[in-house]
Amino acid sequence: MKPLSPMDAMFLWMEHRRQPMHVAGLQLYSPPPGAGPDFIQELVENFRKHTEARPPFNLRPVFKLGHWFWTEDEEFELDYHLRHSALPRPGRIRELLGLVSRLHGTLMDRSRPLWEMNIIEGLADGRVAVYVKVHHAMFDGVAATRMLQNSLSEDPEERKPPVWAQEPRRRGARAVSVPAAAHKLLQPLFDAVKVGKDIAPGIGSGLWEIVRSSQSNPADAQPFHAPATMFNVKISGSRRFAAQSYSIARLKKLGKRNSATLNDVSLAICAGALRKYLLAHDALPDKPLIAMVPVSIRGEGQEGGNQVSMILANLATHVDDPAERLQLIMQSTAQAKQRIGKMSRLQQMAHAAAMTTPLGATMLTGQAGKRPIFNVVISNVPGPKEPLYMNGIHLEETYPISIPFDYAALNITLNGCCDHLGFGYTACRRSVPGLQRMLDYTEEALEELEAI
Repeated sequence: MKPLSPMDAMFLWMEHRRQPMHVAGLQLYSPPPGAGPDFIQELVENFRKHTEARPPFNLRPVFKLGHWFWTEDEEFELDYHLRHSALPRPGRIRELLGLVSRLHGTLMDRSRPLWEMNIIEGLADGRVAVYVKVHHAMFDGVAATRMLQNSLSEDPEERKPPVWAQEPRRRGARAVSVPAAAHKLLQPLFDAVKVGKDIAPGIGSGLWEIVRSSQSNPADAQPFHAPATMFNVKISGSRRFAAQSYSIARLKKLGKRNSATLNDVSLAICAGALRKYLLAHDALPDKPLIAMVPVSIRGEGQEGGNQVSMILANLATHVDDPAERLQLIMQSTAQAKQRIGKMSRLQQMAHAAAMTTPLGATMLTGQAGKRPIFNVVISNVPGPKEPLYMNGIHLEETYPISIPFDYAALNITLNGCCDHLGFGYTACRRSVPGLQRMLDYTEEALEELEAI
């Protein structure tokens, strides 16, 4: 058995019926020219031949001695994890998003490995959708995206085993001498001392973020200074998902004109959409919304688990002028990045953990709804830059589907795919009504920025 890291185990501890802690991806593929009506059925049947799963897809969680461990599932059943279905007519994107919303609201069975792949036919335009769900204890967004990319090929003629059947990447083994083996017995003690020394500055800086005096800088973003909004409530277990993609060239052109990064432009678009949504519900607060923006600190060769820090960004939703709003967002992200830019990876993780330490207590007492640490989560996960294929079918669009949780009922996650950037909105169906309107507001926010 292999113990989960504290960060990975956190996602199992936090999970309950109203708060599933899995992430997912929705990909749209086009079959090759001349593909017959049985092409996808044959692809699925080929996948079903790979009945043996490789790590981590053959591992399930067990709780022993007060901690979570991964252990091999000795009764692995592929048919439970690989599912083939079809949309009802007329097979619009609306029907697809409705199905995905229902699938995403379902808890995963902890007596089995925590992943599912749904291959969905029946789209009116002839494309096929693939919805892949994995528990956040297994992968963060960046690791899940890498996993997907590694399972695909740039060659449309290449045929690879499905993702669960591929050999895991292994580092070369090194010979261990007797003195080294003896030293290894004391290594946990040495590591604990070293890690404690390494992360102390990150813990200190994270706690300082909570207690420091609020500055007069209008772009400042500080924990627990976010206004109470309709997003910061207890949630239900039902989900709603909406998605739309935009040309990256279009967004970069906007960024170049305003000396802004692609991430800043994306945040400004989300901020404009959020402002419009809240205005439509007569729920826009006087203070600006604060976004928690995850920052990947994953190194090369690190495939699984969670390697994430975070910054807080002022979304300037109280500002009517989109140009001024963009400038405030740029200032806010620059300040936040400067604060963590000189930290090591461990320090950045400790910084994020320390900033959010009081969150559990405020959620239990209900104070998280009155004084949230942040209002929404907005993350941007890098995607493939070159055309990719899954055994001959071409990946055209990809959208991330993430985790709403108590007092953060809306999650916005972006994912690039070649020359397009997909915006994925995941929300509690009850707390965030009419989520599909966010797509209209996103387009309007982008057009307003282009008009400045």
